[in-house]
This record gives sequence, structure tokens and C-alpha cells, in this order.
Amino acid sequence: MPAPASIDAIQALTEWWGDMGVEVDDATVQAYLKVAEGAAPAAPAVSPTPVRRPRRKKVDWVEEARNAAAACDSVEALKAAIEAFEGSPLKAAAEKTAVYDGTPGASLMVIGEGPGPEEDRRGVPFVGPAGQLLDRMLAAIQRDRKENAFITNVNYWRPPGNRNPEAEELAVCRPFVDRMIELTQPKVIIAAGGVPAKSLLASSDGIMRLRGTEHVYKTAGGFAAPLIPILHPAYLLRRPQDKSRAWRDLLLVEQRLGELGG
Repeated sequence: MPAPASIDAIQALTEWWGDMGVEVDDATVQAYLKVAEGAAPAAPAVSPTPVRRPRRKKVDWVEEARNAAAACDSVEALKAAIEAFEGSPLKAAAEKTAVYDGTPGASLMVIGEGPGPEEDRRGVPFVGPAGQLLDRMLAAIQRDRKENAFITNVNYWRPPGNRNPEAEELAVCRPFVDRMIELTQPKVIIAAGGVPAKSLLASSDGIMRLRGTEHVYKTAGGFAAPLIPILHPAYLLRRPQDKSRAWRDLLLVEQRLGELGG
């Protein structure tokens, strides 16, 4: 049997007040409902009085990230700030935060997409099969993460199902990415794969069009460095026939490092 119109009206009004951030006396509301249902002879003398409460301000997580990043004066402090940051929806489902590995201050910085299964488990970027191939690629141009290469991500938490991070998820990490670049000041940046290349360059072009070309990446704080997109090592594991393209890209990286004294 449907509820009387008066019950529907009281419930609808109560729900609307809740949506508008208004508190009501629940006991009084229940009393009115009983009256409307015929369970009481008369309505209470006191009407439900709305109590206005301030609305909770929506957090601007990009601004929060910007402030947190700006306050960091070392790579270690920045890592701690990223690990403490709660503004990415990916963090809740991730096992660990994968911020960086390698040598802070190295002349070559590699920026990847974000953690995969092994990186999520260990909290270190590029340590799975793709990371092992990356190490071999860097070794081909005399680079080693333990000595003269620094590795980080444009996103620090593994997306569910290993999907690509979405634009909003990348945007909330960007202040940290920029601050990492400003603190370490690499001479050359590698964007490993389409996601970091397109995100950092604000480009809609695919990685096949972007790879092997040099761009200038400028952080929000004004630091600028050459950025060279390359094919992601995970892609090369699936398509080893494209390793010759990757080799040409690495030669360009090596050439630019030599020219810049890196």
C-alpha cells in the first residue's frame, strides 16, 4: 500500500534538507511520520527546525599537490610528501607508492607511465620485465640506475586492471613530477612510452609520431630540459622487431647528453 502523500512530503523534504547541508531533529521528523501514519493522535507542538551548517569545501587536490611539492627542498622530502598524499583515487587500491629509483641528480632522467604489478608490490619503478629491458637499454649507452640514471613516473600508483592512468589522475601528480625535475635538474629527460610523452608534452600524437624527436619540457617553476620520447620497454617486449627504432632513439639521447656535458 503506498504511503500517504504527507509521509512522502516529509521524507522528500528531509532528504532535500540533507542534500542542501541542513541538519534536522530526527526525533521530531519521526514523530511527524507517526502522526502521518495515524500512530499518534496529534502532531507534536514543535516543528522540525532546520539548522544550517557550513558546507564542506571541496578539496582542490591539484592545488594541494602543488603546495605540498613546493614545500619540499630535497628528493627525499618530496618522496615522503608523495607517499603521504591522499589526493589520487588510485592510492586506495594500490599496494605501494612507486616514486623513484636510481641516482638523484644524474644527468639522465627516465620518466615512465607508472607502476605495474611488480612495481606495485615493491614500491619501485621499472623493476618488472620491462624494467629489466630498460636496464639493458640504458647499459647500451653507458647508463646505470645505480650510477648515472634516475628513474621516476608520471603516476605513482597502479591503476586497477593495469589500465592507463586517466587525465585527472595524471594532473594531480604533475606538480610532484615538475618538482622532481626541478630538484634533480637532469640534462636530458626520456619519456618512456606514449602515456608520459603525451602527458608531458600535452600532445594528442601517438608515440610512433613523437618518438625519436627532441622537445623542450619546461616545468611550472621554470626549469627547462630536452625531452626525448622513446618506445616503452613493455611495448618492445611485445614487438621486438621495433628494437631498431628504440636503438636509434637511444643514440639520440646519448648524443644530446654528450653535447650537454652529461
